[in-house]
Amino acid sequence: MARKVELITEAQWALIAPLLPEPKASARGGRKPIGNRPCFEGILWVLRSGARWKDLPERYPSPSTCWRRLRDWEEQGVWLAAWRKLLGRLDEQQHLDWEECFTDASFSPAKKGTNVSEKPSGERVRSGWWWQTARVYLWECPWRLRRPRRSPSSKRR
Repeated sequence: MARKVELITEAQWALIAPLLPEPKASARGGRKPIGNRPCFEGILWVLRSGARWKDLPERYPSPSTCWRRLRDWEEQGVWLAAWRKLLGRLDEQQHLDWEECFTDASFSPAKKGTNVSEKPSGERVRSGWWWQTARVYLWECPWRLRRPRRSPSSKRR
């Protein structure tokens, strides 16, 4: 039997759930909208894995549903607010190491060109929106330098 995999804890979800607007039913009727948590976890799965939307596992809502929810949340500023909330909590608990980070890079062709087999595939590299999202979140960090921790044994000398 397959176990349910949750990408965020109940405590993390309790922090961001109030920030996400409730999905509204269509005026034309139809099915009840899917809840925010399964969509949020589907989005996190794509961001974490770097996979294509169409590769989203069946345990999550449809890729188009997750993508539309991400688009709507991004346009409303909800996605950035949720990320700031989670990062703030992780930073308070000192679970983030701000000395380790990455920078954005883009692919550019070599001056003399390259073989067709060596060109990066658009499906195998993370898309621009993924890097844009990561860059925005890293830009928001406070960049505090932390002093190296010393062991208790070094104080006795």
